[in-house]
Parts: sequence; C-alpha cells; structure tokens
Amino acid sequence: MSEESAEPRAVIRHRRRWSSVWLVPLLALIVAGGLVWKHYAGRGPIAHIRFETAESIKAGVTEVRCRSVRVGVVEEIDLAGDLGSVVAQVRMDPGHAALLREGTRFWVVKARLSAGSVSGASTLLEGAYLEIDPGDGTNPVHHYVGLEEPPVTKASVPGLRLTLVAEDAGSLTVGSPIYHRGFEVGRVESRILEIEQRRIRFDVFIEEEYAGLVRQGTCFWNTSGIDVTAGADGFKLSTPSFQAMLSGGASFAVPKGGKRGEPIEDGATFELYPDEDAALKSVFTPDHRILLFFDQSVRGLSPGAPVEFRGIPLGRVAEISFAHSPVGDSRVPVLIEIDTDTLSKALEDIKDQGQVLAESVRRGLRAKLSTGSLLTGALFIDLDFIPAAAPAELTRIGDFDVIPTESSGLALLQDKVNAILAKLEALPLESTLTKFGNAADEIAVTVKDVRGTLDEAEAMLAEAKKLLASDNTQNLTAELEATLKEVRSSVESLGPQGAVQGDLSRTLDELRSALRSFKTLSDSIEEKPNSLLFGREGSGDPKPRAKGR
Repeated sequence: MSEESAEPRAVIRHRRRWSSVWLVPLLALIVAGGLVWKHYAGRGPIAHIRFETAESIKAGVTEVRCRSVRVGVVEEIDLAGDLGSVVAQVRMDPGHAALLREGTRFWVVKARLSAGSVSGASTLLEGAYLEIDPGDGTNPVHHYVGLEEPPVTKASVPGLRLTLVAEDAGSLTVGSPIYHRGFEVGRVESRILEIEQRRIRFDVFIEEEYAGLVRQGTCFWNTSGIDVTAGADGFKLSTPSFQAMLSGGASFAVPKGGKRGEPIEDGATFELYPDEDAALKSVFTPDHRILLFFDQSVRGLSPGAPVEFRGIPLGRVAEISFAHSPVGDSRVPVLIEIDTDTLSKALEDIKDQGQVLAESVRRGLRAKLSTGSLLTGALFIDLDFIPAAAPAELTRIGDFDVIPTESSGLALLQDKVNAILAKLEALPLESTLTKFGNAADEIAVTVKDVRGTLDEAEAMLAEAKKLLASDNTQNLTAELEATLKEVRSSVESLGPQGAVQGDLSRTLDELRSALRSFKTLSDSIEEKPNSLLFGREGSGDPKPRAKGR
C-alpha cells in the first residue's frame, strides 16, 4: 500500500490552562478592589439619630460639628417605622469615630428666638447644622434620640448639676435663670413631667465658681412673675427681675433660722417651693402638735396660718378637719404645730420643760381666733393668758394635747348684737309703728299745706318778676334819681351857704332886736307905768307942750 493512499491523522496538542492575557484584567480588578476597600475603610461609622421632624436638615448638605469643627455629614434622611419621627443617618469622619459613645447628644443648631435671648443667628447665612456634645462614656453607641431644644449647658462645662422637684412648674422653663441674692449663678437645663410621681422635675446647672453656695439646708423657691398674696399679714407684693418676669426664674439660700450644712455633690435633689414664704416656713421644726376646738365659724382660717403668742410667731395651723373630732362633738377641730421653747421663755419660773403647756393652761393660757387683716378677712390663732378665764386643765384626745379656747372679739360682738336684737323684739314696735303712721299722715297734710304755701309764694315771685320787668318799673330808677337831685338841691339851699340860711339869719337878727326893744319897753313900763302916756323924760307933773313945739 502506497503512502498516498494512507489516511491522514490529527495531531492533538495540549494548550496551556492560564493565559498571560488574563493578567491585565486581574490586575485591574485587584487595583479596583483596593481602591474600594480603601474608600470604605477610610469612611467613619454611621450614627442613626431620631428627630421629631427633618426641619432645616438636608441630606448631603447638613454638617455635623463639634465646637464649630466639622466631624461628619448627614447622608440620608428617612421616616421612622412608626411614622411619628424621622431618622437621620450621619457619616462621621474617620478621625472622629470616638465621639460616638455613651452620653453623646445631638441637636439641630438654627436661629431661635426666646424671651430671654436670640441664638443661632449665624445659621441665617450658612444654614443649620447638627451639633454634637461628646459624652463621658467609653462604650460605642450608634443610635441616638436627638434633642429638640439645645441644652443650655454642655456636659463638658464644669459645674454643679442638681435636680429640683415641684408640684407646679409655674413659668419656670428651660433656660430660666437661677439666682442667689439676686445674682444669676446658674440656669435650668431641662423640664420633665413625671406622670407617675405627679410632679415636675427640673435639671439645674450651677456654675463652678458658685457651686459652694449650695449646701445642706439650702432651699430653692420659684420667683417667676409678680406674686401678690393676701393673708393674715395683709397683702404682699413680690416682683423679681425683668428677665425673671419674662422667662421665669428660681432663687436659693439658707433661710433664716436654718442650718448651713456641708457642700452638695452632683445629682442632689431639692424641693422647689412655690415662693419664698413657703421656703422660710419649711425650716420651722415644731416639737408639739395641739388640738383646738372652736364653737364658732373658722371661715378665713387656712392651713399655714400663723399661730402667735402675744404677737410673737409660735407656730402654724397644720390642719382643719373633723377627722380629729370626737363622735358627737360639733365643734370645729384645728390642729396646730408650735415650738414650746418660745413659750417656755415667757415662763422662766417653770423649770420642768415637760410641764410648760400644762402649767400655762392652769395659769389661763387660751386660744382664740383673731383677725389678721380686715381687708382679706384672714384669721390666725392667738395664744394668750386670760386673767378671767374659767379654771381648766390640759387634756388629751388621741395623740394630741388639747388647749381650751375662748370666743374671739367677733363672737362677743355677735352676742351683744343678739342681745340688742332681743331687746328690740321686746319693744312695742307695733303701737310705735302705728303712731309713726299717724304722724306720717299728719306730716303728709302739713307737707301738702306747705306745698300750697310754696305755690302761692311762687305765684307772688312770678308777679314780682313781671312787675320788675315792666317799663314803668324800669323807669322808676330814673325818676328816683331826679327826685333825689331835687331833694339834694333843697337841702343845699338850707345849708350854711344857702339863700334860705341867709334869710333866716337876718330874720333872727331882726327878731332878736325886736325882743330887746320889747324888753326895754317892758322894763320902762314896770318902772314908770305912766311912761306909756307921758314918756320917760321928767319926773314931776307933766307940762303940756306948746302947740307947734
């Protein structure tokens, strides 16, 4: 068989499994993986922060800052599963991952306007951002509940942090100042309503330099707004600073009579009293509780009313309740708290302090209601020795001693008024009223006559007015003036310089001359009666005269 007719056979060659061509994509994949790993490894941790709303927060824009230094950024914002809030995912920078730990707080910094101040004004230009306040814990935490209001004081600021509890918040709110003798030394950081305890809790911060002012025995009281109270001491008006009137405030001090104790540590709790008077009364430590029974109304007497001994504060009213009254006793029981040490100082001759009350009652110590203010009608308990008091002993009902009581001046006045009313009832009022009725009838008739007389007088006055208004009456004045002129002229003519006066003078001279002549004639006739016939010449016989002589 020849070579041309032989069948061809395939030659099998084995190729290599790995080609060098694959080195290029493999190297590229390794480089990309390294870049991706470097990218993710260089990123900081994520924190999930829950807020009520996403107002002023923008994904990819809103930064996270700590003391104005950027430490992260908001990556995403989404609704929470309960649809009642939002969750912001914050990417922290790698170098600040340690800030996510126990006690860390987040809040939104934006422009806020309150009664006391304006904050976040810079965000009007640069936009809002998240502020982080690092906690003092060590364990990492990645889920937080953001603060809706910024904290007044950061946790890193040194100072004293206290808790105040009160039944009523008043106008005290977050940021309200805390005063000591009128000087601001701290502020309120938070206000929480504790539903189970039925009280308000305030977290308070006192600056470090004033922390030593808060000691055991210190009392806090609310100074919010204008306080006007009316009690047995009359009206009281308390006005705080203008800032406290706007944003509220609280004050603290060791009340007069209190004990200044050791300094307070962080976390201490104090009661917040409604006003300064309540704080002052809180240091009162009574050593005796006494029952008083009054058979008159105690309207105007309230718990806390003062108990005085001759004007000196001795205690206060603790309770007014029939729970302390024996069965069948209709008197009003009043429970008071007193300090017998003050009373014992008025009775220095009693050596046994345990017998002060008993001996005082034997000597006439009695309790009575007195009016503290006529304007408010508030009452207080007045303890005093009554010289004419009936003999009595200190008794005891249950756990309390009982001091006898006396009727107050108001009750005595009421008894006198009742006695007067009884006397008035015994008077013959009916007959007296009948007489008064008859007298009233007579007075009515008299009044009628007087009214008629007045009508006539009015008519006469009207006629007189008409007469005065007539023309003749109006001209009467001119006529009277003319008449007066004539009379004056006549009177003047009769005066020393008048003509009549001259005529009268001459007439009188002539009359006087005639009287002298008549007197001379009379004398001549008396001496010589015949002188009427013969004249006065010669004395002998008469001689006839010749004719013609």
